[in-house]
Order: sequence, then structure tokens, then C-alpha cells
Amino acid sequence: MAEQKRDYYEVLGVDKGADDATIKRAFRKLAKKYHPDANPGDETAAAKFREANEAYAVLSDPDKRKAYDTYGHAAFDPNSAAGANSGFGGFDFGSMDFSDIFGDLFGFGGGRGGFGFGGGARPNQPARGQSIRTGVRITFEDAIKGCKKNVKIRYKDTCGKCNGTGAKPGTQPETCPKCQGRGQVVMTQQSMFGTIQQVVSCPECNGSGKIIKEKCPDCRGTGYIQTEKTFEISIPAGIDDGQTLRKTGAGDPGVNGGPRGDLLVDIQVSQHPFFKRQGVNIYSTEEISFARAALGGTKVIKTVDGSVELTIKPGTQSDTKVRLREKGVPVLNRPGERGDHFVNLVVTVPDNLNKKQKEALKAYAAACGEEL
Repeated sequence: MAEQKRDYYEVLGVDKGADDATIKRAFRKLAKKYHPDANPGDETAAAKFREANEAYAVLSDPDKRKAYDTYGHAAFDPNSAAGANSGFGGFDFGSMDFSDIFGDLFGFGGGRGGFGFGGGARPNQPARGQSIRTGVRITFEDAIKGCKKNVKIRYKDTCGKCNGTGAKPGTQPETCPKCQGRGQVVMTQQSMFGTIQQVVSCPECNGSGKIIKEKCPDCRGTGYIQTEKTFEISIPAGIDDGQTLRKTGAGDPGVNGGPRGDLLVDIQVSQHPFFKRQGVNIYSTEEISFARAALGGTKVIKTVDGSVELTIKPGTQSDTKVRLREKGVPVLNRPGERGDHFVNLVVTVPDNLNKKQKEALKAYAAACGEEL
């Protein structure tokens, strides 16, 4: 007994009232998922693709869809009365033209009744080179004030012997005879839909469109030699740990005359033993004596700009935070703007008093009415 066919609407996953655009979108999705080129050797995927193809062949045609809605699958059975009445008995599902669907999906153009897959950018067009990534470590102070650093990298420089052609001096690269310099060739194969023409990169010239018969002995046909090169990197004031600087055009060479890639420098900032940074603000801790906290006074403290004199208000409590405006980190790309420096004042308690100090404290306690 022949296997029962699934309902075409069920196959495409649409309602019976679906419009043409919905049916087309549903088929596009299934065609892309189950197409044999995307699932080589997968018989299950091929079967699902044929099933979706058959459903779309009917539901995308107004007359065939009307016949299917009236008679079901029998509308296309030449041995049934429904097939005779519908006029579609013996309909060839493989004769449909899906070039618009597959052209959208795979970017091909038909030719001589077949499908031409591929297309897109030509491989021998100029292409940008790869970027090179390296890292440099700087001090906390360098990150705040900015600096210049030298970085050394492995660099592909133009071969001096062949001037970048890759060919032995006195010779020149020749146009590839297989692709006539296009960098692409058309491969033809048979499929369930007929002849498929697929555009691929030329295997003879690897898509360059050129053949080098006599290679340069220094660069072996690449046009470049490996060397070491030092670049000076300007590190702006306010750079933070983990940020990356870019030096345009200092990366690997491009392909077919394309521009060089970039040099990417990852910044690593060393920790400071005294200062801590959060965004554009700096934090530090300073100890003050009980007497200075109680009576007030001044204290010289460190900042990234050097030492400054800080006024301590009488009665300052431990863990009091004092704000030094615009003594923090410069704001990147906003000249003249800076964060702040917050100083945490911690009152210290002496743990080794001499006799005179003890007597003074006892006198202070007595004056406060406290018995020790």
C-alpha cells in the first residue's frame, strides 16, 4: 500500500487561509533548512526537501491550489475521477521553476535551464588584511598622565627583491589560464532539479586570477618577508586597564592590493600600592592621629599630581571621606575634564604609649568626667 501523503498545508506549516507571501516565506525556510547542498548525503533531509517542493508547487499556483482544496491529493492522480475533473492529473512536480526562490536563498543565476549557485563578491577583488594584536604593560602613573611606548611585532614587509609581486626578478605574474583572471570558475553537476552550476574559487590560482610560474627566491612567491618592526604607540591620559588602542594600517598586508589591517594594542595597567581607581575617580586612605582628628589641623597627603596639604576639621571621625575635586583621572577624549580624588581618613589608636602620653590622656579623661 502506497504511503499516505501529508497535507500540503501541514508540510509547509501554514493555515489553509494563508496568503501567497506567507506560503512563500514558509517554503523558503524549509528549502534553506533541507536543501541537499546544505545536507550532503542526508536522505531524510532530501526527502523533506522534495516534500516541501511538491507542496509549494501546488499551493503557490492559484489554480492548482483551488483543485487541491477541492479534491485533495486526488486532484493530481491521473487514475482518479478527481484528477480528470481537475485537469491536473499527472501533473509533473519536477517541472516547476523555483529560480526566484533559490536565487534569493543562495544567490545564483540560472543558465541554460539549470541553476547557477554561488555568486557574491569575486575572490580576486582587493581585500583588507588581517589585524595584528599585541599587548603592553604600563604603570598606574602612565595611565593617568599618558605616555609613549614602543611595541615590537612580527611584521610582513614588502619583499625588496620582487617589490611585492612574488615573481622572480625579470618575470611577472601571468593571468591564470583556467579562470582567465576572474578568480572564479563554474562547476557543473547534476541534481534532482537538473543541472546545477556552482561558482567556486579557482583551484589553480586560489582565487587571485594570477599564476606565478617562477617564484621569487626570497619570499617564495608571497610578495612579503617576515621581519620584526617597532611601532611607537601614543597612550592617551586616562586609559584604563583592558582597553585597546588601534594603529591603522600597521597590520598584515591586504590581498590583491587591498589595504593593510590594523595593529591592536591591549593595555595592561599595573596596580598601585597606594591608589585605587574606579572609573575616573581615585581613592586612597590616610591615617590621622586622635589629637589631629579632635583638634583639627593639616596633613600632607599624596595625589597623582604630587603632595597637597589637606585641612582636617576639628572633630573629624574615623572613616570620614574628603573629596579633592579634579584630582582624579583625566576623562578620555574630553580635554580638561577629570574625575575626583576621595581620601578616606582613618583615626589611629596608639598601642605603645609612654608615661607622659598616658598621664596626658588620663588628665583628658578626668576633664571629661571619666574614671580610668
